[in-house]
Amino acid sequence: MSSGLGTRPRQGDDLSEERVLQAVAETVRRLDADQPQLVRAMSDLLAREISELDSDPRLVELLEASVDGNTKTLIHILANDIPVEHLRPTTAAVEYALRLAQRSIPAASLIRAYHMGQDSFRQRCFVELQRGGHPPELRLLAMDRISAVLHRYIDWTTQYVIDEYERERARWLSSEETVRSSLIHAVVAGHSVDHAGFEEGTGYRLDQWHVGLVVWTAAPVSPAGGPVGTAVDEHRALESFVRRLGGILGCARAPLVTAVDRSTAWAWLPMRAAAGANRARSLDLTAVRAFATNDGRLRLALGVPARGEAGFRRTHEQAQQARSVALMGGDRVPAAVSFGDEGVAIVAVMARDLERTRAWVAEVLGRLAVDDQSTAALRETMRVFLLTGDNYSRTADLLVLHRNTVKYRVNKVLEERGGSVDSNRLDVALALQAGHLLGASVLQPSPKAVRGSTGGGAPRGPR
Repeated sequence: MSSGLGTRPRQGDDLSEERVLQAVAETVRRLDADQPQLVRAMSDLLAREISELDSDPRLVELLEASVDGNTKTLIHILANDIPVEHLRPTTAAVEYALRLAQRSIPAASLIRAYHMGQDSFRQRCFVELQRGGHPPELRLLAMDRISAVLHRYIDWTTQYVIDEYERERARWLSSEETVRSSLIHAVVAGHSVDHAGFEEGTGYRLDQWHVGLVVWTAAPVSPAGGPVGTAVDEHRALESFVRRLGGILGCARAPLVTAVDRSTAWAWLPMRAAAGANRARSLDLTAVRAFATNDGRLRLALGVPARGEAGFRRTHEQAQQARSVALMGGDRVPAAVSFGDEGVAIVAVMARDLERTRAWVAEVLGRLAVDDQSTAALRETMRVFLLTGDNYSRTADLLVLHRNTVKYRVNKVLEERGGSVDSNRLDVALALQAGHLLGASVLQPSPKAVRGSTGGGAPRGPR
């Protein structure tokens, strides 16, 4: 069945509509073979060129899921000549629009992303069409058809997701939390606020000790499936989690919680006075981690206890930085991560420039920077060995290994490095900590992974 877009049939030669459709199908099927690389490149372009879309690692994950769904759909309709009217936008594309609405990211950024994606997809199709060896006239007609279908698809999709965006934005702004949220965002942004007015609007005092939290659901939204429950249900689960945590830690007053989107909340726990340099230790992180681990569904990032309005902002900033490390580290990072944990603060700074950090880690660690299972065991053993002050027995206890296993692994690392790490001990310890917390984001792909990859490019974690 023909969708009637673009070309005119020609009689008796290879420029017939059937031949044009065949050329289009051949082109996009070659593109399909390289689709993962296309998605990565397009997602990187959009996040880089539209600053609002790179504001949070989870938004970047959803952006990539949306790009993945849209490119797969486009390839499918072009390869099989399916009318656009027979389609529905992917779950990931709609969910991404809802998240942007919840975070007050302008709809213009979403529209711009779709049009930039359209241009990028068209350029890739042109390159693949050139490689097909078709006559110039056929290439022109095939490209004309691809452009027409692409334009119609983007026009239809943007109308649909913008409608969803506007409905969600109206619902979000009409919620009872709007006043409280605006007061909180004003303080976080550094605007001057009246403390009495803030307490009246939020029920929370600024002139006390705080611990900032970021709480989020553990699993990202699947392009094939959608989130479970409504946004209200999700927010209630996040708020309940924070309130129960406050009870476990003995908070005298109720915590402050505000939804950022349906799967993320910011929170502050009112804490008792914390002493100077030891304030990071004044929070029972063992209890926090046990609570988060037992819950299983939610993850948590914490700042260090801080006081007053400036402390309210600072501990929140720290929680945000700890969260960025947790998202990049994935399953290797515990369910609760604190900015005060060993190495998290400095690794959070390093995570702001992953490209340079990845290059530096490779320079410092050499072959120890390869991302495979056996090398990971060597890295982790050496990391803990350095943290314990070169104590074999303590390292063995912490890693639940035999002391001889620790000695074997440490000796293997030292042999690789010429017998010692004393010349750049601090650099090695820091590079190992970066690899431990950020994982594949700063490590080098193993040769086996590169040979087995069909999508091209190095593996990377969320930004």
